[in-house]
Amino acid sequence: MSERKQDRARWTRGWRRVVRTSVLGALLAAVAVAIPDGDVAPTHLSLVKFEHAQGVDSDPEVVWVLAVGSDARPGQDPLRQRGDTLQLIGMDTRTGAATAIGIPRDSWVPIPGHGSNRVNAALFFGGPQLMGEAVAGLIGIEPDYVFVASFRGVEEVNKDIGPITVRNPRPFSDEYLKPRGYESGKIKLRGYDAVSFSRIRKSLPGGDFDRSANQQRVLRGFHARALELADRPGGIERGVLSVMQHLHTDLGPAELFRLAQAVAQVDPRKITTCVLPGGIGNVGGASVVLPDTATAQRYGDDARKDATIKRC
Repeated sequence: MSERKQDRARWTRGWRRVVRTSVLGALLAAVAVAIPDGDVAPTHLSLVKFEHAQGVDSDPEVVWVLAVGSDARPGQDPLRQRGDTLQLIGMDTRTGAATAIGIPRDSWVPIPGHGSNRVNAALFFGGPQLMGEAVAGLIGIEPDYVFVASFRGVEEVNKDIGPITVRNPRPFSDEYLKPRGYESGKIKLRGYDAVSFSRIRKSLPGGDFDRSANQQRVLRGFHARALELADRPGGIERGVLSVMQHLHTDLGPAELFRLAQAVAQVDPRKITTCVLPGGIGNVGGASVVLPDTATAQRYGDDARKDATIKRC
């Protein structure tokens, strides 16, 4: 490709990105006003602002979201159950770089005010704020927002926006969650499959660590699907309306736009993903993950300023 054609292609991609974020922002603002923050607000997806501790050094150009898949069952409050999925996601709005740090849910860590426990218990003890504090203590980065999704919320959004594509490195199954299993290679996930692909761990050789990596594959799939929809007439509107239909948030339109803009600007070529390593231990007769805290802090130091991890 000639240099002129390359410049034209870059300009076109940039212009499409501007259009996408502008449309997305307008839709978010309109829907946020139309859906009141009242007693009837849906709770399958919740997006809440994290209250930073005073004096925390953070880069305003890097947005951090702690994504939590809640283990809530029908009738339970997703914000006060244990977390089944934990991914700390950073997005650099200057460069389009993004990273996801997967945290095994059984990681044994200090939880402020509650001694030490599995990290996913923080959501049960104190909701999204305490969940964010527990992860911040491990990684060294405080999230700006905590996004909590129930199984049903993920399933419904996936049904609305259409199938996502993931690259599965190995075949696996689960007698309860997916008896017929998943083949290796490039596969499409629809509705329930996006949830079960993210939850299965007992049949994976790396257990919770491999499950966390699968969750990152699903996140990549959702992002790729969002970009695909953005290039189709009406696609972005459908995606936004689907999310907002199930979303409860304390963010105003301007802040929702800032977050949506960060997501829309992520360059798929600049995404890095790492799963926090550790060993298997025993506490009180229960199996837990003993996280490698030195590596956790290195990940945080690497990614804090530019949402990029140099090596896993």
